[in-house]
Amino acid sequence: MKVLRMVRNLVLLVLGVILCAILALAFLGWQMYTQALEATPLDQKVKQVRAQESYTTFAELPETYVDAVIAAEDHRFYQHNGIDVIAIGRAVVNDIKAMSFVEGGSTITQQLAKNLYFTQEKRLTRKAAEMFMAFHIEANYTKEEIFELYVNSIYFGSGCYDVASASQAYFGVEPSQMDANQCTLLAGIPNAPSVYDLNVNPDLATQRQRQVLTLMVEHQYLTADQASAIQPAA
Repeated sequence: MKVLRMVRNLVLLVLGVILCAILALAFLGWQMYTQALEATPLDQKVKQVRAQESYTTFAELPETYVDAVIAAEDHRFYQHNGIDVIAIGRAVVNDIKAMSFVEGGSTITQQLAKNLYFTQEKRLTRKAAEMFMAFHIEANYTKEEIFELYVNSIYFGSGCYDVASASQAYFGVEPSQMDANQCTLLAGIPNAPSVYDLNVNPDLATQRQRQVLTLMVEHQYLTADQASAIQPAA
């Protein structure tokens, strides 16, 4: 009985420490989130993005491109409210296994929050603040608006910070003119723009495109035959 009591107390102590750590992290994240909003309100940030000369609306994006990005980056985009608990749980397990931040589990909304307000530094407080900001974004904008802002504020390599700049730099066309091959190729680049930059590592970019096509089939955006028709040559 004495041993069982000691084990129980130890478990309670560990759980208490974990709970305190979570609460402290949430508090610090909330502080970072509120300070960021006080410095620049969300609607002002959105206006800044929309004021870009190369801004592309959701209606101008090919359906294949939208599907490819969602399949590759956040396949539960239309189901969650800013964060994907399943993806976060998977990321935590993988990070623990690797003993480092190897996977983020960020949704498209979280990535938008990071692009608008926070640095790329991998810190837990920043991650918590990003989650609060993602909830705030979801409460104020539609999924289409969020997606639109996202592709107009992410980095595609080669000095391109929005989808229009990237489609013009890589393919010489406007986003609305991209074909299925170009859509699926471009959709994979933001995952690691320095690695998949088409002007630097075209072979790696093509490998990433194959991953995107596989994910599109897995999440039922394409049939296997449709993916094969787009599939680049080995």
